Amino acid sequence: MAITSINPATGKPIRTYEEMTPDAAGGAVVHAHSAAQGWRSTAFRERAILMKKAASLLRQRKPELSTLMADEMGKPLTQGVSEVEKCAWACDYYADFAESHLAPDVIKTESTKSYVAFEALGVVLAIMPWNFPLWQVFRFAAPALMAGNAGLLKHASNVPGCALAIQQIFKDAGFPAGLFRTLLIGSRHVKDIIEHPLVRAVTLTGSTPAGKAVASQAGAVLKKTVLELGGSDAYVVLEDADLESTVTTCVNSRLINAGQSCIAAKRFVVVAPVLDAFTERFVALMKSKKVGDPLAEGTEVGPQARHDLRDALHTQVLASIDGGAKLLLGGTIPPGEGAYYPPTVLANVKPGMPAYEEELFGPVASIIAARDEADAIRIANDSVFGLGGAVFTKDNARGERVARSLEAGATFVNSLVASDPRLPFGGIKESGYGRELGPYGIKEFVNVKTVVVK
Repeated sequence: MAITSINPATGKPIRTYEEMTPDAAGGAVVHAHSAAQGWRSTAFRERAILMKKAASLLRQRKPELSTLMADEMGKPLTQGVSEVEKCAWACDYYADFAESHLAPDVIKTESTKSYVAFEALGVVLAIMPWNFPLWQVFRFAAPALMAGNAGLLKHASNVPGCALAIQQIFKDAGFPAGLFRTLLIGSRHVKDIIEHPLVRAVTLTGSTPAGKAVASQAGAVLKKTVLELGGSDAYVVLEDADLESTVTTCVNSRLINAGQSCIAAKRFVVVAPVLDAFTERFVALMKSKKVGDPLAEGTEVGPQARHDLRDALHTQVLASIDGGAKLLLGGTIPPGEGAYYPPTVLANVKPGMPAYEEELFGPVASIIAARDEADAIRIANDSVFGLGGAVFTKDNARGERVARSLEAGATFVNSLVASDPRLPFGGIKESGYGRELGPYGIKEFVNVKTVVVK
């Protein structure tokens, strides 16, 4: 079998890679386990030196890495550069703080000595998506490796070049051979890797159905999992919001990565007094965004990552219109070879429509009317997802109160939802469980061990 990457802007093949055999993939697990045995005994300062080197290499290779992302999944170059910089930030952060985050927690008891130690688990399998092909991996790999674990990466099949480039970064930084390895395998072989006795835990970022499948497989063999799944983030706009800055933030969040982000704003819940004014400004700004070749200067919205994903998105839009949604902008597939989809705005969005109930993974915005603050909170929480959310108001105390009322793993006031190496990231409900990043994320893949000395 072979894995072929396709340029979504042109529809043309980029390169074909040979898929690993099951024996080769199993051998990589054994090699990673062996490497982890020595790595877990190294001092944090030794690990930090290598992780800092990885950060330096990322910064040095920004041009080629951002071009690779543009070629394989259509990310505009400026956004690719920002993604690489964020990966380097995560490496630096964990190089600086892993030791303090994992310092033993002394707890006073009747014993002479009692504390909690945080020790590496061993081999962790990461199953990662294509939308942020570097960031999704480094936000797992930096803390996992700094905690003393080994990492195996099963990346999305449309970004094999990115997957191998990440492996090369860790190799060139001087990490032990086999400690971090990309597995070029198809999804049909993932279950075998999960069930391998030397794999200790699994982390997945992806769709809710994929998360349920992996959780089921890992649970059957009692493997720890962390799942960061789909989202349909609600941005609540109250009557006292600064509409100019609010609309700018909302549009930027909806269109980042051509709308292909789990934490992109997707549902805009707007209270009645400002609904018309918000909608008019929102449509105008969405319409002004430049769609085009991700390698071209000035492009703000690139293609969708694959043609089948673009077509599935369009089906959701058409079904919502058939259900009564009003199309205010976009909603048509443009001619040409690329997997492009225009910035699209749907109004009069109601329960039962895909635009209300489902995740629309592309540049499509759902505007939902609310009577007042209480109704807006109800609508925002009326979702099977719970990844992120935001609220916009000039009253920060009010905003914080509403943010605390939103059912999500991360809520922001007057700002778009974003991940940060210093803060935990993850969701609730069908958006998954567990956390990445910050002091909480690095403790997901360690043995929380109680040690008592009488």
